[in-house]
Amino acid sequence: MNDTLQGIKRTDYCGTLRETDIGREVTVCGWVQRQRDLGGLIFVDLRDRTGLLQLAFDDNTDRAVFEKAGELRSEFVAAARGVIRRRAAVNKDIPTGLVEVEVQELRILSRAQTPPFEISDDCNAREELRLKYRYLDLRRPQLQRNLMLRHRVVKATRDYFDSKGFLEIETPVLIKSTPEGARDYLVPSRLHHGEFYALPQSPQIYKQLLMVSGYDRYMQIARCFRDEDLRADRQPEFTQIDCELSFVDMEDILEIGEGFVQYLFKETLGVDVPLSLPRITYADAMSRFGSDKPDTRFGMEICDVSELVKDSAFSVFSSPVKEGGSVRGIVAKDAAKALTRKEIDKLTEYVRGIGAKGLAWVRWVEEKPACSFGKFMAEGELEAILSHMGAKQGDVVLLVADKDKVVLPTLGALRLEVARKLDIIPDQFNFLWVTEFPFFEWDEDANTWVAMHHPFTAPMDECIQYLDADKGKVRAKAYDLVLNGVELSSGSIRITDPSLQARMFAALGLSDEEAARKFGFLTGAFQYGAPPHGGFGIGLDRLVMLMAGADSIREVIAFPKVQNASELMSECPSPVDEAQLKELGIQTIAEE
Repeated sequence: MNDTLQGIKRTDYCGTLRETDIGREVTVCGWVQRQRDLGGLIFVDLRDRTGLLQLAFDDNTDRAVFEKAGELRSEFVAAARGVIRRRAAVNKDIPTGLVEVEVQELRILSRAQTPPFEISDDCNAREELRLKYRYLDLRRPQLQRNLMLRHRVVKATRDYFDSKGFLEIETPVLIKSTPEGARDYLVPSRLHHGEFYALPQSPQIYKQLLMVSGYDRYMQIARCFRDEDLRADRQPEFTQIDCELSFVDMEDILEIGEGFVQYLFKETLGVDVPLSLPRITYADAMSRFGSDKPDTRFGMEICDVSELVKDSAFSVFSSPVKEGGSVRGIVAKDAAKALTRKEIDKLTEYVRGIGAKGLAWVRWVEEKPACSFGKFMAEGELEAILSHMGAKQGDVVLLVADKDKVVLPTLGALRLEVARKLDIIPDQFNFLWVTEFPFFEWDEDANTWVAMHHPFTAPMDECIQYLDADKGKVRAKAYDLVLNGVELSSGSIRITDPSLQARMFAALGLSDEEAARKFGFLTGAFQYGAPPHGGFGIGLDRLVMLMAGADSIREVIAFPKVQNASELMSECPSPVDEAQLKELGIQTIAEE
């Protein structure tokens, strides 16, 4: 039978006790990490969310207490009262390593079965097993540190925005379904058969309505939902630090965002983020890094050699250029020994796997460089390419030729893959803003232009003239905050002119009736005096992931979903009773 806490109360957390506490009587509670029975001496490591503390039982311990200590096993829950004393054998690996508790009273509050994996940061159990027993996995110190960091990030976020005059206002979770780029999660209505609520992909429309309502500085730690395929930094339900401001321009908003980043990293990690943050246009980001979320912690920027090879006899290079494409490449400095022919072959298969036709390369080990296309080059052509790209002996040059929509993202991904292989990415935080995104992007499947951002994003003033004539030239008053190659935030200045909004809907192929049906409650509000406004949303999960140095947002979310959007621990989603479906007016159809 388990003991109770009656008559005993915790005075301290395990990981907080130090040399200055020697001689003090304490009561600690937690889980047994391990028990070491040395005959006449028993040591127990007790663990709570603050760390480990050693409990000592010896010849001076009451016999009944000593025998009870012998019963302790891994993950038993225990409470111990005793006096802090200096340890005979110091453990320099833990903060409490100078002290231990000379136990006078011990209570076993709960016994535990042998866990399916070791509760430690060294645990090498499969992630699927750890997620099935997530309540055990969450006891691991690293995950507890991650979630405590997340708590501090949320607290610092509220403190910062409060200091800047923002009001935290909650927006609905059951909303009208509106197109925002991903599939909605739909919720059937019991009272309105055949009609559905949607879970919000973001609070976008409601926060704009709050601006119309006069709440000129809004923020919210908002839960958002998107029914889309998962990856390491994506979940079907996620949390967003959501902001909107009135009577501002883009500079004001970026200043607020930069101030937040600087305050947050100093407050939670003690890291100084120098301001102002670098800025780069979307066009420059793509041409230099092959990505609209570039990792700038290392160089290896993309170099365009199209002009040098446009008239080459080597048609693999010249043909794409003549057809409007390009030939571009990267230089891996001092990588000729590390990137062997075998490694280059792997990189070739890698780029083919992401859409490229192949990879041309130069590996400069000896005085004369080895080259996959050298025999096709006229005299001086290879030397001109190497000179233009700044390549020297010891380097490796990797080139891709195709349409720009293939070349740029391929080299962007290849750049990261090579940097990882060479282990040249420094452990630091590199922020930057990416600005002037295209307003429209061409959807080849639908054979039409679609909005790259939501349809309330304002076009740049000088681009309005192209709305009808040349959509490819329209750039948006949109901006993303990027950290170490991860998009943290996306935002924009909003359209508040009803006539411009109508033009934008028309440009996107929405009829007046369709626009009114989907967005009428917002556009109708704009008829009653809408202030100029804009804002942004920062992905809290991704932000904490990067701050914690984790590889996946699953490591900073208490109960995450897996690749197929299921939760292994509770086994959801799951079937429901027919009676529930009948009450909602829903009939399921079996998959064929």
